[in-house]
Amino acid sequence: MRDVTLGEDACRVRKGAATQVLAALRNAVVYLVSGVAQACEPAISHAGVIRRLSCRPDEALQLLDLPPLQ
Repeated sequence: MRDVTLGEDACRVRKGAATQVLAALRNAVVYLVSGVAQACEPAISHAGVIRRLSCRPDEALQLLDLPPLQ
């Protein structure tokens, strides 16, 4: 999922700690998206959840318990 949906192999970052930071962020996204995908009725794909949240940043922030954008 990280490669196909999140484009991990296409990422050009190769040096320093940035690679580890990006891997950790991708792992967090996979974890959060998996929880949302399981909670949806009817079941929605991980890619579908990512598309939905990219269009609705307030919903994405709610997953992280952050206040909405103003």
